[in-house]
Amino acid sequence: MRSRLVLCAPGSLRQSPPPGLPPAGGTVSVPARPVFCARGSLAAATPAGAWGRIGAMTSPDDSSAPRSPQTPDQEYAERCYRSPAGIGSGVLLLGLVGWLGGDAVVRGSGQTPWLALAGLLCAVPLIIAFTLRPAVWAGQDRLLVRNPFRTITLPWACVDAVRAGYSSEVLAGGAKYQLWSIPVSLRKRKTAARRQNQAVAEGLAGSAAASLGAESSLRAPSDQAIEDLRELSERNARRDGAQGSPAVRWAYELIVPSLVGLVLLVVLFLVG
Repeated sequence: MRSRLVLCAPGSLRQSPPPGLPPAGGTVSVPARPVFCARGSLAAATPAGAWGRIGAMTSPDDSSAPRSPQTPDQEYAERCYRSPAGIGSGVLLLGLVGWLGGDAVVRGSGQTPWLALAGLLCAVPLIIAFTLRPAVWAGQDRLLVRNPFRTITLPWACVDAVRAGYSSEVLAGGAKYQLWSIPVSLRKRKTAARRQNQAVAEGLAGSAAASLGAESSLRAPSDQAIEDLRELSERNARRDGAQGSPAVRWAYELIVPSLVGLVLLVVLFLVG
């Protein structure tokens, strides 16, 4: 049979006899045991004979917990700028060229299949280069420009200016680089100018009720993208990771197949 321990005073326990037996008539002082609180936290052990008290339990995510004195800079996802019209036209051109070239290869005779293969080898890389490949990525440390035949990495510290005239371009390290993925549309720019004139006439421009979304909608998409890039350049130019010089890499994976296809076309025309 088991006996029970009954709490009688701080730091002391009374041994209670089992049911049916006379009481032993005494108390036994034993050291207090560690007590497990909610959420697995361990209360401090109380010495024998001392008056112990369990403090208020706190959760792990208490706001009073010590924090790092220096909060790291918030990381932002890279912004990507691409031309939806360029991507759509590239997909259509690839489908058309693949259909015509495949038909010539399957049903052609004589040198026609070889001419079709050489033409595909020359045309497909060019279509990809001028429609699907152009893109601009803007991060906290650098601007990555992917043009048809080059990939330019520009740390923000070396960017001198970002502007849009008849084309979007960035000036860095004494050189000028075109932004193929941000085309300038004069028609959309005229439409945006017309909206600005209407807003001024209606009293919307400059009013306190005009929101940021309304202001950005009064600009052409290319002008808004250039303004965003300009703000990123001014904000991140002093970062430690944004220092460096421009780096250019040529897209040989597109240049070489296109040149090989062009050479094959010339040779086949001369031989035939």
